[in-house]
Parts: sequence; C-alpha cells; structure tokens
Amino acid sequence: MSAAIILASESPARRRLLEAAGVSFAAVGAAVDEEELKRALKAEGASPEQAAEALADLKARKVSLKHPGALVIGGDQLLVCEGAWFDKPRDAAEAAAQLALLQGKTHRLVTSIVAFRDGERLWHHQEAPGITLRRLTPEAIQRYLAAAGPGVLKSVGVYHLEGLGAQLMLRIEGDHFAVQGLPLLPLLEFLRLNKAIPA
Repeated sequence: MSAAIILASESPARRRLLEAAGVSFAAVGAAVDEEELKRALKAEGASPEQAAEALADLKARKVSLKHPGALVIGGDQLLVCEGAWFDKPRDAAEAAAQLALLQGKTHRLVTSIVAFRDGERLWHHQEAPGITLRRLTPEAIQRYLAAAGPGVLKSVGVYHLEGLGAQLMLRIEGDHFAVQGLPLLPLLEFLRLNKAIPA
C-alpha cells in the first residue's frame, strides 16, 4: 500500500466525510473484536472515554504496523445514555428496542480519533456531542426503521444524521461531524500541520 493516508475503518460515514473534504486516502479495515474488547474494558472499570480511545488506538496500531510509513487514522464511537453503553443493534427488533430506550432522552456519542505512524501514536482527539431524540411512539419507530432500511443497523444509535435519522432528533449539542463518527475539522488541521494535505 503506497497511500500516504490510511483510514483504519470500514465506516461508510467516515469515508464519506474524508472524501467530501477532498482528502486522498485508502480505507483498510482492522480485524478487531470490538464487542469483546468493550466488555473487557467495562469489566475493568474503564470510562466510555477510555474505552473509545482504546478501541481507536487498537484499530490504528494494527493497520499501522502492516503499512510502514503511512499515516493511519483510527476512530471509534461509543453511545452512552444514563450510564449504559450501547452497541450496534444485531437486528431490527434490537434496533427498535434501542430507539424505544433512547427516545425522549439525551445521550452522548463519545467519539475518539487517533493518528499512528509505524506503530506509534502521534495524535489523539476526542469529542462527546450530546443528542436529544424526540419522543417516539412504537409506530413511529417501526415507520422510521422501514423507511431507513437495514443500513442503519450498522450505526450505534440506529441513525444517520445525514439521512432520515435527522427526523428522530430534537437537539444536537456539539460537533455534527463527530456525530457522524469523525471530528473532521481537528483532523484536517492535524493533517495540514503534518504536511499530509496541502496547507
């Protein structure tokens, strides 16, 4: 791989944000058992912030070690509501249950991003935007899931801000890019300072 920048993520949203910003990069997924690592971190008493950072670190480090010289960007996102950690739903029934729990409440999307080169961490940034979902009836949840399609099952929180998920929201406090999984403006500044993209 000769790319100067590698995104260690299979997230379509992260890829879309970087592409829209005009960043040339390659995407390489990191084989990481995220659910197992989250369980272990939670059992050890890690905070959501520590867990998101550890997961971002692991992804970026693994890919970095396989691609010498490349600047590898890794990210992770963890949804927290009233102390509970949420994972991506496994099916539509679990998605409906998650939305039923989140509706009418404010949750945080702890979003961590790191940059590695040759297995060494160069940079880290974290944000935790708050999102308040409007009150939703079971019928509204089912209508939303049917209209949004199975792609939302790949997102923690069961929504895409840039799509129909905006219909679920009452208020967003914080960085909209971070809600989508990538604090884009701090990342672009880091890339410019490190001459990975033009200033």
